[in-house]
Amino acid sequence: MLENEIKSVYVRLENCMLMYIVLVSQTFTAWCNSHLRKAGTQIENIEEDFRNGLKLMLLLEVISGERLPKPDRGKMRFHKIANVNKALDFITSKGVKLVSIGAEGMLYCTTDITVEETSAKEGLLLWCQRKTAPYRNVNVQNFHVSCKDGLAFCALIHRHKPELTDFHNLEVDDPLGNLNLAFDIAEKHLDIPKMLDAEDILNTPKPDERAIMTYVSCFYHAFAGAEQAETAANRICKVLGVNQENEKLMEDYERLASELLEWIRRTIPWLENRVPEKTMSEMQRKLEDFRDYRRMHKPPKVQEKCQLEISFNTLQTKLRISNRPAFMPSEGKMVSDIASAWQGLEQAEKGYEEWLLTEIRRLERLDHLAEKFRQKATNHETWAAGKEEMLTRKDYESASLLEVRALLRKHEAFESDLSAHQDRVEQIAAIAQELNELDYYDVASVNQRCQSICDLWDQLGTLTQKRREALERTEKLLETVEQLFLEYAKRSGPFNNWMEGAMEDLQDMFIVHTIEEVQTLIAAHEQFKATLPEADAERQAILGIQQEVLKIFQNYGIRGDLTNPYSTITTEEIAIKWDKVKKLVPQRDNALQEELARQHANERLRHQFAAQANLIVPWIQARMEEIGRCSMAMGGTLEDQMTQLKQYEHVIVSYKPNIDRLEGDHQLIQESLIFDNKHTNYTMEHIRVGWELLLTTIARTINEIETQILTRDAKGISQEQMNEFRSSFNHFDRKKNWAMDSDDFRACLISMGYDLGEVEFARIMMLVDPNTSGVVSFQSFIDFMTRETADTDTAEQVIASFRILAADKPYILADELRRELPPDQAKHCISRMPPYTGPGALPGALDYTAFSTALYGESDL
Repeated sequence: MLENEIKSVYVRLENCMLMYIVLVSQTFTAWCNSHLRKAGTQIENIEEDFRNGLKLMLLLEVISGERLPKPDRGKMRFHKIANVNKALDFITSKGVKLVSIGAEGMLYCTTDITVEETSAKEGLLLWCQRKTAPYRNVNVQNFHVSCKDGLAFCALIHRHKPELTDFHNLEVDDPLGNLNLAFDIAEKHLDIPKMLDAEDILNTPKPDERAIMTYVSCFYHAFAGAEQAETAANRICKVLGVNQENEKLMEDYERLASELLEWIRRTIPWLENRVPEKTMSEMQRKLEDFRDYRRMHKPPKVQEKCQLEISFNTLQTKLRISNRPAFMPSEGKMVSDIASAWQGLEQAEKGYEEWLLTEIRRLERLDHLAEKFRQKATNHETWAAGKEEMLTRKDYESASLLEVRALLRKHEAFESDLSAHQDRVEQIAAIAQELNELDYYDVASVNQRCQSICDLWDQLGTLTQKRREALERTEKLLETVEQLFLEYAKRSGPFNNWMEGAMEDLQDMFIVHTIEEVQTLIAAHEQFKATLPEADAERQAILGIQQEVLKIFQNYGIRGDLTNPYSTITTEEIAIKWDKVKKLVPQRDNALQEELARQHANERLRHQFAAQANLIVPWIQARMEEIGRCSMAMGGTLEDQMTQLKQYEHVIVSYKPNIDRLEGDHQLIQESLIFDNKHTNYTMEHIRVGWELLLTTIARTINEIETQILTRDAKGISQEQMNEFRSSFNHFDRKKNWAMDSDDFRACLISMGYDLGEVEFARIMMLVDPNTSGVVSFQSFIDFMTRETADTDTAEQVIASFRILAADKPYILADELRRELPPDQAKHCISRMPPYTGPGALPGALDYTAFSTALYGESDL
């Protein structure tokens, strides 16, 4: 009899908690007081007296005759929860099943609407509205009238278990059928007892709100863990997908790094080879090869290096945010190794172009000097031809006194000519010396020829001295001297030498690099032309001497050879050379004017290059500043920043033709052998470095924003979730000051699907309000929801997910993987999972624990 009475109070108590009806009945209150009188106390307000658990524990001790654990006498909420839990634990120990009842639930069971109940009610209502939003004809605004047609209950069932009911065929005009259908399905398939009666709901204008709230809360708890298996499978697929993607990124990095390092290894020896070529054409070919390297071969490698760094950083970010071990490339393929190799490349490249241009300039100078040497040497050798034989003659031995005197005068003229050629020989030797100093490739033949000229010159000097001595010994025997021939010889020799020098100067090659240098040559040429009248007068005078000799022979009837015995220079030779000088003067004029035109063209090239360079460099600097400002901007979203950077990248790529045009102008300048430009401070190398830095900066900045977006998205926060967080916050931000008090925050969490106890809520409040200000800011709320909803993707989570798919077994079978996962993911797991060798292993059992820990670098497979 006593046992039945105890069970009766337990059942009544259970119904009280579930339906909020029996709890307020006077009959039940009187029944409780009949027992509590034995303990010397009474119930005045059964709801308030049972809420703190003290009288409930006392009632159970009276009707059972047993002692319950010592109650907590404190007045704090957690004291009340502890007492109620002790009472409920005692009831459960007697074999009574309690459905959807707990200490927290009892604290909400009050006759008056409290702040806590309001928060729970609003949270539960918001949950219902969110879950039934997609269903037409369902509009949950409260827990009484909105639920009378039964569609709200059916919608909740269909939203979570669509296979249990065909919602779209339900009739709005059949509320009784809809309610009974929902109650039957809930009892049969969801283990939710029929707490409500369909007829009572329909026959009541405003059904009991608490009863419906309690019933709806059962749905809330029933569906809380319904999607565990699906969530576990999705998490596994996501983890495997991340690993497969990371493995591909690692393979791509290794391949690209190997290719880039191999290219650098091949290129550095080529750049370090500073062995000069022997000819201008060969060095020009080297310069063209280097130009192709800078314009065509290196720029793609710069992009590859930048992309390799970006790929490495992106991969490490993905591994870090997914809790994977960091990627360690093969030996010698770290980003630092590539940077070191690239530094070696640029070190080898440094100064290579300057060396090429210096060598070309040197070879140009060498070719000029070599040609000048050949001309002067040829002229001297032509002059010296036969002189040795002439100086060794002994014709004076059989000559008359007049002939000896003539020979002596002729020898004096030769000495004068020889002295005039001293400067030429010194010039030839000086040019040969300069060719030696500049390392002319054919310097051996130059030295040999120069040595031959010097040896002959020394020999001529010796022979000249000997012949003079011989002639002077016989000079006393010679008295008659034809002064006119001697004067002719003395004046014609220097004049002939002057003409030969003039012809050499007029035919002399010149190398200039500026308009001013050409103008200097033109001025010198004009000065030379100004001396021509004086030279012509000297020529007429020399020819007049010869005419005077002819007159003497004719007037005095002298017989003999009219050939001047003192000079080999004839009037015909003077006339020929003079005519050649007059022809060479206009030719020299034309050559200088052509060179002046070429230098003007070069100056235009300088102006053209400078005009572009002076625009391009500030443009590059402006783009660098824009990229810097965009990367530091705090307003807008990351996507806005990405859009802006992509626009900058498009503008930069579109600007590339300007760089190409400048490269073309630079090539023309180099082909024209222009070595300086006073109109700009920027060189092509400076612009190339700036352009490459701009391309690298925009690519790296875009990668940084992509990495930030990747980090955010990797936390699993979708736009829909973010909108849901904002909507929930706005709903409970009653003062519209971007803050919620603790009760509003509790209601907001309940609306988001949290099943809160007092201890758990206190823990959360410490996270969002560490300063105990009593309010939760919007930023704290978003940070909390981001942490709570983020998929941290740990080995423990993956193991737990596999355990769900394996029905709590320590191993999993291949068929289970094929049934739960997509085909490619299942195949991936089956191929990589080691066999399970633990207790109770079946044939084909796979060890998902070892597999999961290996994914995160915590073990080796």
